Amino acid sequence: MGLWKVWSFTSRFNSSKRTNTILQHLTMSKHTDAAAEVLLERKGCAGVITLNRPKFLNALNLSMIQQIYPQLKKWEQDPETFLIIMKGAGEKAFCAGGDIRVISENTKTNPKMVQDFFREEYMLNNAIDSCLKPYIALIHGITMGGGVGLSVHGQFRVATEKSLFAMPETAIGLFPDVGGGYFLPRLQGKLGYFLALTGFRLKGRDVYTAGIATHFVDSEKLGMLEDDLLALNSPSKENIADVLETYHTKSKIDQDKSFILEEHMDKINSWFSANTVEEIIENLQQDGSSFALEQLKVINKMSPTSLKITLRQLMEGSSKTLPEVLTMEYRLSQACIGGHDFHEGVRAVLIDKDQNPKWKPANLKEVTDEDLNNHFNSLGSNDLKF
Repeated sequence: MGLWKVWSFTSRFNSSKRTNTILQHLTMSKHTDAAAEVLLERKGCAGVITLNRPKFLNALNLSMIQQIYPQLKKWEQDPETFLIIMKGAGEKAFCAGGDIRVISENTKTNPKMVQDFFREEYMLNNAIDSCLKPYIALIHGITMGGGVGLSVHGQFRVATEKSLFAMPETAIGLFPDVGGGYFLPRLQGKLGYFLALTGFRLKGRDVYTAGIATHFVDSEKLGMLEDDLLALNSPSKENIADVLETYHTKSKIDQDKSFILEEHMDKINSWFSANTVEEIIENLQQDGSSFALEQLKVINKMSPTSLKITLRQLMEGSSKTLPEVLTMEYRLSQACIGGHDFHEGVRAVLIDKDQNPKWKPANLKEVTDEDLNNHFNSLGSNDLKF
């Protein structure tokens, strides 16, 4: 979500050491100089936005959102600005999301900040989607949660072999927000449902093959690509697309590699076509293959409430517009931060680091329809409006 968390409970990701480092970066992020957290520059024919917190994996905070949004709107109206580029500083991350620990800490002490974070982040997601100028996100490195929201709604998204995509929110008592309810159910087959419920990570060219990126470029060519885009003279959308296509066509890394989930897609489409989380679990149990049991193990560690919210979010989102989805997700965000599991997830992963959250309710059958409906209820005059 904006609120991201990179870690997983399974040996599949066996990266707990690196993951803990990432999480520590995200929790230290209150102490940086606000002025330099995001760079907004006019270069050549473009407006360039650089998320400038490489030590913290370019994690997004409220002040960054409040700087980016008005500048995006200004460039959108400026006749001298022909495209907008969004990128992250450093080599590790485009944007690993937002600072969940700060959100958790401020829920009681500064509820307005927490409301503003989600409200303004989602408004920025929508502004990217409706941007009148071609918008190009260079999703090099870690791109999760809020970083997905800053990229996936743009017209062009360029992945590299170092791209790492995931929406792992169900593991911390949240749900894949920032418009996840819009873009995930629109991926091929039931891929989005699988990614949303399991937090599965896609790397490199797979981010393109999955449809999350529109182009793939070898990372050593990324600087040249940017230079060529900036050097365009009053370009049309077609001129920009041509440059991206040229680089994409020439990229060689993993050119012939098949999609990591290709051999499993038929089964994923079948398992995740179920209308309830319980049925999905039953499908995985009945299949009994090692891949199915691995997914079962992952899902069983997630917040039961988050799993149910997420499945309904995607099913409803599949026929909604992005603004309608973001309005729904704002309601969900406020219910989650007012509930138990989000704060327990933050405790287990970031504070005590015991990786052993005690979810309430502890199992799926205890998550009632009433609980679920309450998450989706209108907030009346506090609803997100566009």
